[in-house]
Amino acid sequence: MHDIRLIRENPAAFDAGLARRGLPPRSVDLIALDERRRTTIAAAQDAQTRRNDLSKQIGQAKAAKDEARATALMAEVAALKARLPELEQDERTIAAELDAALAAIPNLPAHDVPEGGDEDGNRLVHERGEKPGFAFTDIREHDAIGPALGMDFETGIAIAGARFTLLRGPVARLNRALGQFMLDRLVAEYGYEEVAPPVLVREEALFGTGQLPKFAEDLFRTTDDRWLIPTAEVSLTNMVRERVLADGELPLRFAALTPCFRSEAGAAGRDTRGLIRQHQFDKVEMVSIVTPDASDDEHERMTGVAEGALEALGLPYRRMLLCTGDMGFSAARTYDLEVWLPGQGRYREISSCSTCTDFQARRMNARFRTDGGKPQFVHTLNGSGLAVGRTLVAVIENYQQEDGSVAVPTVLQPYLGGLTMLERPR
Repeated sequence: MHDIRLIRENPAAFDAGLARRGLPPRSVDLIALDERRRTTIAAAQDAQTRRNDLSKQIGQAKAAKDEARATALMAEVAALKARLPELEQDERTIAAELDAALAAIPNLPAHDVPEGGDEDGNRLVHERGEKPGFAFTDIREHDAIGPALGMDFETGIAIAGARFTLLRGPVARLNRALGQFMLDRLVAEYGYEEVAPPVLVREEALFGTGQLPKFAEDLFRTTDDRWLIPTAEVSLTNMVRERVLADGELPLRFAALTPCFRSEAGAAGRDTRGLIRQHQFDKVEMVSIVTPDASDDEHERMTGVAEGALEALGLPYRRMLLCTGDMGFSAARTYDLEVWLPGQGRYREISSCSTCTDFQARRMNARFRTDGGKPQFVHTLNGSGLAVGRTLVAVIENYQQEDGSVAVPTVLQPYLGGLTMLERPR
């Protein structure tokens, strides 16, 4: 959400930010709409002041037994009384129109975000880890290796339809171990507070983080007007909605391992094989609530935490700074972490870490107050630490053996009772 006051004060900067997003200027229309609202408010206030003044004059006229003047004044009061509700309704209508217009505009990009129209404009920050060298030539993708280990695509489709997969046996254990490992390190090593949040949320929560109203088609909605979360970012960030936090409470860092649900309405025909793009998947989410002066450092910290998970798992990856045309709606800056998948012979996104500045906080009315100071909006950040299903894919492909088994990364072995190799059930 954008502050109309700031747009009025510096319309050129606002339009310049939109231009970097590839959007047309909006300041003139928004300011004109705000002027209409302000004019209507002023007219209503003038009418109320005039009505109060006339009421006093009516009393004076009646005291002077000037019935003609009293009658004329009462007629004017009656007209004002009828006009006031119309003005108030006009103000509500214009305010709703302005709010809707502001709510549909994405966050403005940070100054260091490169310009570009799509993923081709993203900038490589660094590349880490050694790609595996295999002693065999038949390097396979996860959907060729996984079925023998319990990755059951057919049964998942039979139960729930396309883009659902059932995991069983060894691969289900590995999937569970990955989620537990990721969450444990966030809590034990980086001070995140573990949260078990609702996965069904109200419309207001999705509006707060920016998924609604624009991206409704990408979400699943229940018959009682709740929504399945596309990411735990929604639940975790909304923990501070409508609150004024004390400066000493910040930073807040939350982490959760939840199922996530996405309709993938805009991804028809993409990644139809395997686990890459599913309607339901597990993800470990990180959310930080910080003061404005701390958000850039927190963004680097959060991204480094996600990178640490990949390094602990021995997975090669690279960090990309997304360009203006590839960032999400609420983000001011986003780093994508892309993991190397030898079966596909390419890097694929496994984590996005974004700073949203005060964009989501305005939508949620989440603020903080320093001692004796005026409340200010917090800054919110979110990141994947990591997407469990895609990490499962990466482990299977990077640790595959010629016989179809999969070596278990060292850090996961304690979660699997010391198991060192995932093999097909005998």
